[in-house]
Amino acid sequence: MSENDQAKAPAQVASNRPLFDLIRVYAKDSSLETPHSPIVFQSQWKPELQVKFDTKTTKIAEDQYEVTLRITVSCNNEGKTAFICEVTQAGVFLLRNIPTEAGEFLLGGTAPNILFPYAREFISSLVSRATFPQLNLAPINFEALFRARKAQQEAQAQQTAAASNEEKSEPAAKEEGETKGKKSKK
Repeated sequence: MSENDQAKAPAQVASNRPLFDLIRVYAKDSSLETPHSPIVFQSQWKPELQVKFDTKTTKIAEDQYEVTLRITVSCNNEGKTAFICEVTQAGVFLLRNIPTEAGEFLLGGTAPNILFPYAREFISSLVSRATFPQLNLAPINFEALFRARKAQQEAQAQQTAAASNEEKSEPAAKEEGETKGKKSKK
């Protein structure tokens, strides 16, 4: 190998390595509604929380993806809505030389795990600025949720395939029976 070829070899190896990296984290959207204030502050504080979340992945360049994590926290106190807080936290992730299945896991499980602490802090800050008691959301294991959702999708696909095979085999059996019936009439 010439010196020039030796210099290129490490660069080629580096360019073929799998790479998953966070480029940027940002707040995409946020809102806080307190529809029954100040009345809600006069009641004894017995909150009933409901937390909903979803994620979305959008390809924005050859090897870059935006992952958004939207979390909505609704809080009722004595039958009245104390607050509704919604935060959409986003990140741009670099994914290079990674197989499709591993890439889906990184974007659907790992990336939301990275974004969640930012969203949790943002929600906590908004709620406390509205003078409600401190809100600390419990951690969510998005990787485990991703695996469970994938397993459920695979099970449903297998059930659909099995049902489809049964439907295909039933008409074939009926046709055979009709054919045999016609032959026996002769």
